Amino acid sequence: MANKRVLVKFSGEALAGEAGHGIDTKILNYISQEIKSLVNAGIEVGIVIGGGNIIRGVTAAQDGIIKRTSGDYMGMLATVINGIAMQEACEHAGLEVRMQTAIKMEQIAEPYINRRAVRHL
Repeated sequence: MANKRVLVKFSGEALAGEAGHGIDTKILNYISQEIKSLVNAGIEVGIVIGGGNIIRGVTAAQDGIIKRTSGDYMGMLATVINGIAMQEACEHAGLEVRMQTAIKMEQIAEPYINRRAVRHL
């Protein structure tokens, strides 16, 4: 295989399954097993995940009650929630996982630092 490192991006909706919202653990299990097969093939995998299955910032702010910036923060928190779910699923599959976020929350994830992310791979 030509690529030894890949970056996979999942929309939050991908985790919702047929329900269209929330997190479907069967989908989490499927994705984590697919990632495991890549890792077992010697490929380094980075994952970026969205939060649209929980909330979309632009939608939360559309009627003006919630400011757009607050809606975006809510979307970022949804992304972290999905990241925790994906981390748990991958660890359950036997993978070593490091989660990073640009929002400071050291009890949940490491701060995102590009060089650290590359080093973790």
